[in-house]
Amino acid sequence: MGKFISAQEAAAMVKDGDFVMVGGFLGHGTPDSIVSALADTEVKDLTVAVNDTGFPEGGEKHGFRGVSELIARHKVKTLYVSHIGTNPETGKQMSEGSLDVRLIPQGTLAEQIRAGGFGLGGVLTPTGIGTDVAKGKQVITVDGKEYLLETALKGDVCLIRGSVVDKLGNVYYKGSTRNFCPLMAAACKTVIVEAEQLVEPGEIPPENVMTPFILVDYIVEGGKQ
Repeated sequence: MGKFISAQEAAAMVKDGDFVMVGGFLGHGTPDSIVSALADTEVKDLTVAVNDTGFPEGGEKHGFRGVSELIARHKVKTLYVSHIGTNPETGKQMSEGSLDVRLIPQGTLAEQIRAGGFGLGGVLTPTGIGTDVAKGKQVITVDGKEYLLETALKGDVCLIRGSVVDKLGNVYYKGSTRNFCPLMAAACKTVIVEAEQLVEPGEIPPENVMTPFILVDYIVEGGKQ
């Protein structure tokens, strides 16, 4: 198998119980083709880290957005997420006890993923002190101020989308499609990028490369979102 694969081949790399990180912010920048292909497989019991769970079927643009199809098909067992308010199905499964939702402040989630990619054990943050977020977590005092120790997150497979991707795997993200993608690409064993536009090496100015090719294992041609 070369660096260029289909969405179905990408989905086949995800195994039962894997920790999968998925880029996107309210569906913007999510690798739609790969997520849809993954939802069509028999995979189950996934742990997923994502900013949000998108929109359910019939929502924005009258179709699934973000990872909502994975939620709807009960592919996810554990979810690390910043908010779930746009997808009632996520809240329903959480209330029923079939989905373990771990709500994390958005900045904290980003830093946990960053820590995983940079080889750190975790980060210290004051966010969540004195709230439910702090339950069961270690509190460390530095210079008289309390911080929560939030441990690093590392994944098995990263699924991201690039606005422009060259054939080596260098990635440029336009605007808010960047979101968690560069952090997740550094924090996972296998990184698969869905390319909105595929170009030749050198066509992306070096200063615009936001995820370097050395982190990218596979490329899927996805077309415009």
